[in-house]
Amino acid sequence: MAIKLLIADDHEVVRCGIRSLVAGTDIEVVGEAESGREAQRLAERLEPDVVLLDLRMPDGDGLSALVHIRKRRPQLPVLILSTYDNPTYIARAHALGAAGFLLKGLSRDELLDAIRLAAQGAALWSGSELRRATIARPAEIQGAAADAALTERELEILRYLAMGLTNKELARTLRISQDTVKEHVQNVLRKTGVTDRTQAAVWAVRHGLV
Repeated sequence: MAIKLLIADDHEVVRCGIRSLVAGTDIEVVGEAESGREAQRLAERLEPDVVLLDLRMPDGDGLSALVHIRKRRPQLPVLILSTYDNPTYIARAHALGAAGFLLKGLSRDELLDAIRLAAQGAALWSGSELRRATIARPAEIQGAAADAALTERELEILRYLAMGLTNKELARTLRISQDTVKEHVQNVLRKTGVTDRTQAAVWAVRHGLV
């Protein structure tokens, strides 16, 4: 049985290119969306097996569409396809439940393999991707941590805060409760001497943690 694929990208040439790449395989393109909102509607109406979702789109970006799709169809694998090799995007996509993060420079075989694996329920996240999403220079981490008396977990929380993750996204990523996240966030704010998440993010940037 063919794998039903929904493509969401605001560039027609990209959609046509993907359709051409999967032609003649076990993957069937059942729909194409030009915006985030259209992707949400088609994901519900067409019931695809996998969604290939661009990040930058008009009328609702890819991450917003991801949240909506996962809320309505939590078991539907969504692969993010992006030009931007950005650790912040990678971290947020993972936290919001994407099945993987693909760059548009990947080969045909890599694309086909990713779609097939996602359709089987596999997560395509590598340890190196997730580590890179929160990487910082070791010497600066140690110095900043010592100055603020931050624990390893609090450092991890702080780096994700600087990337803009919400408490819910943090809880999902770290597999802890939102109450535990709130407690860690309060400790981070107290130890760094700031009053809100924005100031914490600025503190993290100034100390080279992101």
